[in-house]
Amino acid sequence: MLTEAYSADAFRAQAHLLVDQLADYLQQTESRQLETVIPYHSPDESLAFWRSDFAQGPGNVQTFFQTVIDQSTHLHHPRYMGHQVSPPLPLAAVAGLLTELLNNGMAVYEMGLVSNPLERIISELLAQRIGFDEQASGFLTSGGTLANLTALLAARATKAPGDVWQHGSKERLAVMVASEAHYCIDRAARIMGFGDEGIIKLPVNERFQMRTDLLETYYEQATANGLRVIAVVASACSTSTGAYDDITAVADFCSTHNLWLHVDGAHGGAVVFSEQYKHLVRGLDRADSVTIDWHKMLMTPALTTSLIFRRNEDSFRTFQQQAQYLWASDADDWFNSGKRTFECTKLMMSVKIYALLKAYGEGIFTENIDTLYDLARQFADLIRQHPNLELAVEPQSNIVCFRVTNAPTADLNQHNTTIRRQLLHNGRFHIVQTTLHGQVYLRVSLRNPLTTLTDLEELIDSLVNLLIGTSANTPANQ
Repeated sequence: MLTEAYSADAFRAQAHLLVDQLADYLQQTESRQLETVIPYHSPDESLAFWRSDFAQGPGNVQTFFQTVIDQSTHLHHPRYMGHQVSPPLPLAAVAGLLTELLNNGMAVYEMGLVSNPLERIISELLAQRIGFDEQASGFLTSGGTLANLTALLAARATKAPGDVWQHGSKERLAVMVASEAHYCIDRAARIMGFGDEGIIKLPVNERFQMRTDLLETYYEQATANGLRVIAVVASACSTSTGAYDDITAVADFCSTHNLWLHVDGAHGGAVVFSEQYKHLVRGLDRADSVTIDWHKMLMTPALTTSLIFRRNEDSFRTFQQQAQYLWASDADDWFNSGKRTFECTKLMMSVKIYALLKAYGEGIFTENIDTLYDLARQFADLIRQHPNLELAVEPQSNIVCFRVTNAPTADLNQHNTTIRRQLLHNGRFHIVQTTLHGQVYLRVSLRNPLTTLTDLEELIDSLVNLLIGTSANTPANQ
């Protein structure tokens, strides 16, 4: 069985069949021949289906592959506008097949002969686009949450007194962030032992951006309470509304108080590739560290995230233990990535990005960002002109928040929650919802550059014409 399982001929046959299946899927979604974007079933129904499948024992793997395709959410469908994950370019998936078969981990150079050098090239490219000089670089890691935590650990190692790695923290440390920042910043601070008091959340303005005019006040209050603030995290952009914090104002504040500035640009930092929209991250070159996800706006499979440091030597401050079975010295080796990341066996994610650069150049990223950000503004115009829709805030990114106002009752929150639930079970579109100042809004995150204004007009028609009232078989909480 093992000999057959490793057979080159078996692999060739299986891979050819799978590529045909995936190509059919792409054709059906992009042409909208496949009408269902999300084939929704309740969690219990889905579990029961797969338990039954598993009980049948081994079978035709191509049938299994097709079932996975059929029952998954179709990110490549132009009417997918839900969570913040890109429909990856097909070439990136092909590169993924290459890297997953080669399976070279890259904590040490001898296991990352290709991926470590490519990772450095990609990091230096992104550092240049940010506006950093030749001292800057970084690495790739599995997701923005892990990158943000790593950046804050580097901030602690740099700005906290004493050697925290060896002796622990002697003071109560804190980080400042806007209340609209991604939840992973709060989580990172708690993982680092900062507790409730160590996560100082600033209010946001009417555009859901950090109130930078309150930074000094909150800082002084924290200091008076015995806290030592080590860092400020700016969002570029926030998850709920796509709003960009004023990075220049935050940088000025951090410079005054000798604080670490980290910019969580997981979603919107990709605008560094766009001449049209890079003004949204003005001041980014003054950050100490920057997170940018390739899997959000740069069409690479999840999880693929860059963490870039303005001073590359800072990236070696986070983890300082020795591991003699991996590397012989404690030198700052760029080619031994395990010295700087949580991950030891790390995917060859740089190959996927490099493949896109090799095939298309940076222009493919520019075109994607400009297309989706432009489309969001056109969608906002449609909403603004519609008598039964209300825009939450003018979009700065490809995220648009709005709500339906033609409710039969005064409860707009329940009205929009019900509409979203019905849309989910209908399956022809996939959007999500968020809560802003206690009000429920529908939230569209435009991910697919093949989405058209016609798709968005049909989404609006579906929303305002949906019958209100939850059917008996619709779960009460989605």
